[in-house]
Amino acid sequence: MHIPSGNTAALEIVPFDEALAQALQPSGGYDARRWLYVPNTYGEYRYLLGTRGKRPLICVGVNPSTAAPDALDNTLKSVERIALFNGFDSFLMFNVYAQRATRPKDMERRCNEALHRENLAAFDYALSLAGEEPAVWAAWGNIIEERDYLADCAADLVAVGAERGARWYTAGQRSKRGHPHHPLYLRKDTPLDPFDAAGYCAMLRCRAAPAAI
Repeated sequence: MHIPSGNTAALEIVPFDEALAQALQPSGGYDARRWLYVPNTYGEYRYLLGTRGKRPLICVGVNPSTAAPDALDNTLKSVERIALFNGFDSFLMFNVYAQRATRPKDMERRCNEALHRENLAAFDYALSLAGEEPAVWAAWGNIIEERDYLADCAADLVAVGAERGARWYTAGQRSKRGHPHHPLYLRKDTPLDPFDAAGYCAMLRCRAAPAAI
């Protein structure tokens, strides 16, 4: 079970473009023709994990866990099933924040801006693979409230998505606080519903703002 070894600020963050170039090369550990895995080795952070296709569904969780090519966890197995049911030929798992943590409560307390910046580059690349009006599934659940900086990170993703003409969706019933449903335990035939991601992020930031004195 993965537990972060420390703050990512202590690491040398591999730029997304460099990590992508390595991931596009043949790998001895998995079939790089089928999988997109960036970085292509297990480490303290992950930008992208998914299957290759012409029409991917981009799923956005909060943070990556232990999943890897040919070793999907139950959450990503559910993501793949729902993507296929909704007419997509592949899926790409992305996250609001790239630090791996099996338990979201173990995520670092402060946002590593360098890691976040490279994560945004990864999201832009994922969007570029999905053609015009890429489909993005918001799937982070209530975990988005685990750290204050996650609201700002999500808003940055929505801004990048707007430049690419992204269409946002959720799957399953949203929580009482308006959060998208997490993929785990969803039926494999769950449809996607349109989602006002910009309005949602504005609500998140409003909640996070300090009260006026």
